[in-house]
Formats: sequence, C-alpha cells, structure tokens
Amino acid sequence: MKLGSLEVWPPVVLAPMAGITNAPFRTLCREQGGGLFVCEMITTRALVERNAKTFKMIRFEPSEKPRSIQLYGIDPTIVGKAVRMIADEDLADHVDLNFGCPVPKVTRRGGGSALPYKRNLLRAILREAVGNAGTLPVTMKMRKGIDDDHLTYLDAGRIAVEEGVSAIALHGRTAIQHYGGTADWEAIARLKEAVPEIPVLGNGDIWSADDARRMMDRTGCDGVVVGRGCLGRPWLFADLTAMCDGRDERLRPGLGEVAATMDRHATLMVECFDSEWHAVSDFRKHVGWYLKGFVVGSDLRRRLATSETLAGLREGLAELDPDQPWPEGVDVPRGKTNPRDRVHLPAGWLDDPYDLTVPGADAELETSGG
Repeated sequence: MKLGSLEVWPPVVLAPMAGITNAPFRTLCREQGGGLFVCEMITTRALVERNAKTFKMIRFEPSEKPRSIQLYGIDPTIVGKAVRMIADEDLADHVDLNFGCPVPKVTRRGGGSALPYKRNLLRAILREAVGNAGTLPVTMKMRKGIDDDHLTYLDAGRIAVEEGVSAIALHGRTAIQHYGGTADWEAIARLKEAVPEIPVLGNGDIWSADDARRMMDRTGCDGVVVGRGCLGRPWLFADLTAMCDGRDERLRPGLGEVAATMDRHATLMVECFDSEWHAVSDFRKHVGWYLKGFVVGSDLRRRLATSETLAGLREGLAELDPDQPWPEGVDVPRGKTNPRDRVHLPAGWLDDPYDLTVPGADAELETSGG
C-alpha cells in the first residue's frame, strides 16, 4: 500500500487509541508484524505550544519506522502550523488527521466525528495540513457521519481527494453508535467506489485476521485499521501479516506465553514512564483484555488488576497456569461497546453544513491523548 512517498506492507494500521497506543504498546505490536503504528491522538494547539506532556507522547523508539502521528484540531491555521512543525523538525514520517473520535468532550467542541459535517471547514483544515506537510503524506480517519440523518463520509471523501490527502480510513459507524452495534462494511465499499484515486482503509469489527480478510474481500478496501481488536492481543499483527502474505497460520499462545507478554508489556512501560507506580497502574487496564477467555481465579485476577509494583505484578503472573491452552471463541468485541442516545454538539452546529466559522478559541482540547 502506497501512502504518498511511504510504502506500507502489510496494509495494516494500528489505530491511535488514547491511553493505549503509547511507545511500549506500539513496540509489542510492531515486533509481531509489519504495518503502520500510530501514536495516541495529539492536539494541534498543544503541539504548537510545545506542551510538555504532548512532547512525551510523541517520543518514538529509534527502531520505529515509519513514525506516525495523529493530530486533532479544529482551526485550519493551527493545524497547518502543527503539520509544518512536524515536517520542519522531523518529528514524524506520516501525519493522520482525526475526524472520527465520538467522545462528548471532543464532539461538543465541534471536533472529531462532528467536524466533517462542516464541509468548508473540513476542506480548509485539509488544505492547510497538506499544504504545510512538505513531502510527508497526510491521511485522515473518519466515521460515516454524526447519525443516519447526517451522513458525511462520501462528501468528506471527495473533499479529501480534491485537497491532496493520501489515504482515507473509514470506521463503518456513526458518532451516535459510538462502538455499539455492527460496523457497516458496505459503507466502506461505497467510499472505495467514490474515491478510487487513493487508498481506502476499513475499520470496525476486526477481531481476527480472518475478519480482516472478509472485510477486504467484501469491500475492496486497500487495507485495514485495527483498534479494539488488538487489546490484549498484540500478536494479532502476526496473524494479519500472515493473512496478507497468503499464509494460513494463526498464533494461539498459551497462558504461559500470554503471561510473558504481559510481563514484557509492563516492563516496557516502566522503562518508558518516569514512575514505576504510574506505569504499573496504567498497565492494569490491560489485564482483563490479556486474560479474556482463560480460566483464572477471581482472587488472582483481582490481585493482578490492582498491582502497584512490577515485582507484585510478576508474583501474580507466576501463579498463572503456563500450560493452559488458548481458549476458543475469544475473538469477540473488547473495550467499549455501548451506543449513545445522542451526540453532543456545539449549539447550532447542524444549522449550516457549509459554515466556515471556526469554533471558539476554547474549542480545542488543552492536552493530547483524547
């Protein structure tokens, strides 16, 4: 898959996920297979203002190539400055723009999945981003729209092509669906038909490499974006690489191998963060995802999920049965799944889809990470 000057193989992308796709998790996934591994969402204003937390979040390992940053922004001028900064200071090799985030604190400011409804504002942001990127490829990730009455993905796709975007990723859900229901893969197929000039990547309900194969066969998309499917499953990228290479083997690690991966994940986080307590506390949310489907007693699960030190975590991991085989039927949804009853939007946001007014100065998130 070609993204501007970048050659990406296999055509697989790790979706940016707040609090998840930091350098340690990207390392684990990258060790399993190839593709493009995107860091957590970075706020354009925080980047331009050189926010210390944001600069820590765009720290890449020396072996990370290509380096990929996803930006969130609602002001074309600030987005342009952020992209120019990335290009001029060699902060990354690829820029992705977030127009898919459905969380209320983003959409109520007019950002994320709310923004493509404002066609002219979207065009202005894309124009500034591409125009300031130099040789860096600029891609975008979006949803179908705000809800079924306000679908925007086909209009947004054509605007992206006209403004020189290198590829589009479509999550086959609307903002109001959040992560509930079933992803609409047919929408991915329709987008691919509408923008044959550039690669289209499909996102939504990929829990296994076989799901990715079915999506690509059904929609004709050029690649896939994997988010929740790799939670507690970094080896999914080995399966995806095998699938793209035409091989049938799939990794099914036993509990001993899973425990070793958990240990390595937590260790990498301790090495990355300044505080062992912070690193281990942050790792704890991964415990349930790694152990999903395995037979593990409730007391041991609780102790693993409340560990405060690496030594304490390792004590619990040593109690897991290393001979327990991979459980069947666990390639199922993980993470948030519930739809929303409404999408939080700025007052009057739906009045004029072509209004170019930039949301107020306080509309952009103060810090990165979603």
